[in-house]
Amino acid sequence: MSTAIAATSEIRFVLDHVAQIGHLAQSERFSAASDDVIEAIMEGAATFATEVWAPLNHAGDTVGAKWTEQGVVLPDGYPEAYRAYVEGGWGTIGVPEEHGGQGLPFTLQTAVLELLGTANPGFALCPTLTVGAIEALVHHGTPEQQARFLPQLATGAWTGTMNLTEPQAGSDVGALRAQAVPRGDGTWSIKGTKIFISFGDHDLADNIVHLVLARTPDAPAGTRGISLFLVPKFRLDKEGHLGAFNDVKVVSIEHKLGLHASPTCVLSFGDNDDCVGELIGPEHGGMRAMFTMMNNARLNVGLQGVQIGEAATRKAIAYALDRVQSARSGATDRKPVRIADHPDVRRMLMRMAAQTQAARALVYYAAAQVDRTTLGDAAAHERLEILTPLAKAHATDLGNEIASIGVQVHGGMGYVEETGAAQYFRDARITPIYEGTNGIQAADLVGRKLGMGNGSAFASLIADMRETSQTAALTELIDLCDETGRRLAGADADDRLAASYPFLTMLSVAVCGWLMESQGRAASDEDFWQAKKATTAFYLNQIVPEALGLAAAARASSDELYAVDPALLVA
Repeated sequence: MSTAIAATSEIRFVLDHVAQIGHLAQSERFSAASDDVIEAIMEGAATFATEVWAPLNHAGDTVGAKWTEQGVVLPDGYPEAYRAYVEGGWGTIGVPEEHGGQGLPFTLQTAVLELLGTANPGFALCPTLTVGAIEALVHHGTPEQQARFLPQLATGAWTGTMNLTEPQAGSDVGALRAQAVPRGDGTWSIKGTKIFISFGDHDLADNIVHLVLARTPDAPAGTRGISLFLVPKFRLDKEGHLGAFNDVKVVSIEHKLGLHASPTCVLSFGDNDDCVGELIGPEHGGMRAMFTMMNNARLNVGLQGVQIGEAATRKAIAYALDRVQSARSGATDRKPVRIADHPDVRRMLMRMAAQTQAARALVYYAAAQVDRTTLGDAAAHERLEILTPLAKAHATDLGNEIASIGVQVHGGMGYVEETGAAQYFRDARITPIYEGTNGIQAADLVGRKLGMGNGSAFASLIADMRETSQTAALTELIDLCDETGRRLAGADADDRLAASYPFLTMLSVAVCGWLMESQGRAASDEDFWQAKKATTAFYLNQIVPEALGLAAAARASSDELYAVDPALLVA
């Protein structure tokens, strides 16, 4: 198997020692997640990702999705590769058995998505979005909706989308204008335009299940008046078979910086007044259902940071081991060496590996809380609420940092598209933006999550980290996060939001350091153990101390931000 794709040893280590998947398997709900099943899934997914999806990555970037009169088409080989994904059952892993899935942990599904996304980041968005649609229907759909749609979504035979954003609304969901009017038979007539719809149209599957936010007649203003609707591309007949086209039109696809294999569509619903939708959950209950989708999606976007970080790191290491240039400084032998042997390049490679491992630990730790919440663990649910903005924001920030360093390792050749290093840099850039910008994640952390349970959720995380921390810098950072978080909880809104991003980064680094330190105490085979100890030491001794410097920004008043009008900054 190509080492350019599969990080199976590291993923399995994190599943065991961070997510503690063995403990999950002791429950009746996840009893099928035995060691041999996990091993078989990991090996099979890595092989599938390497042999079937990875070879399409270059064409996905250079050819990309195309908008035609027949709809959106993917490059040659994509429909066949997607059918192989469906036939292999890779989409069914985390779906409950009663809805056509295997009922395995969300954490294991996360591992499979990581392997697919490392192989082909744009392509992997398609099943990632379907996971969000499945979650919404599992938690909010009627039994009849679940019976008709979930088995097809579970296999991936049909794909799912989220339709939130509109041209005038952006991140302000409450400003949306799409309309839903009762048709008199329990269904609704949908009309409106949605933008930035990933995989809103394609030629991979027979049907696309759009989940659409819209307003019903006389709905209250703002987010309180939003409802969620199930709007398939093709309607179903009474037997559940595909029927008439449902008046969902692709208006255009975006020309983007990266992720060219993922068509980002503008969709128009009801141009001919013949778009039919079904209400999901109660009328005006759209925000609650939306957050079921969004919270799932935010963890999977954080996972994209891991995917891109892993791919960029492997490419950079392979190049640095192969490229020979200059003698090592201070060496008596003036023979040129691999650039990997030069101290600054070695620093970059260590940083890439350590940050990728830290991001993975954070995302998988959050994913494990999803599974524990499924088992009824209320404390895990509170921990998940705190972790979600960290996993989404920090892991995607790291994906961008790692991809940028990867270009630097390649030098001038990294700026040349043929090497492939630049693709990761371009692909990564959207991840801090969509599914709630990272600034919104920071605002959510200080505005909602710090106060959960009168601060008990945050206090519990701090206490758990403080209890086992064995590194002076990490303990200092944990204490700083504690002091800063308690202070921000009582600060005015402007000061709290001005401090939100540096605080989110501080807390994320503290959690990552805590998780990395715990991994450094776990045993493994000699080569893996040697590398893990090295990346852990690098993270704790170099990256954790950097985060201590963010305390000044987290303490600063918002007055500095408003000291001058932005127009004067370019005077």
